[in-house]
Amino acid sequence: MKLHDLSPAKGSTQSRKRVGRGPGSGLGKTAGRGHKGQGSRAGSRMVPGFEGGQMPLIRRVPKRGFNNIFRVEYSVVNLEQLADLGAEVTPELLREKGIVRGSKPVKVLGDGELKKAIRVVAHKFSKSARAKIEAAGGRCEETA
Repeated sequence: MKLHDLSPAKGSTQSRKRVGRGPGSGLGKTAGRGHKGQGSRAGSRMVPGFEGGQMPLIRRVPKRGFNNIFRVEYSVVNLEQLADLGAEVTPELLREKGIVRGSKPVKVLGDGELKKAIRVVAHKFSKSARAKIEAAGGRCEETA
């Protein structure tokens, strides 16, 4: 086989649509644009959301709420997930184990029980999580 023998697979390529090239092409005369009217003219594309002149939906529906640009979103971890991870738990370890994904800061919540003392390093702790960790003899350390 040589380079000049290569060709695309059967049916994988189609020839370009040549509109307005006579009745035999199937797309002659009006070239698939119908008869008269705005849609038959050149440059007749309307902006997305245009509804023929009536007030568009996006403007009929009232605006609601706001987005706080200072909001911090946390990756949430519960105590029951930390129980069998070892003596020291850090955000890096949680990412390594696949419990937390992405680069969001980590917050520990108090769902579940701890049997042994562990040292937990996270960006934030709920009151119940902090109480349970310290009750089990562990330590909570917050990172910046």
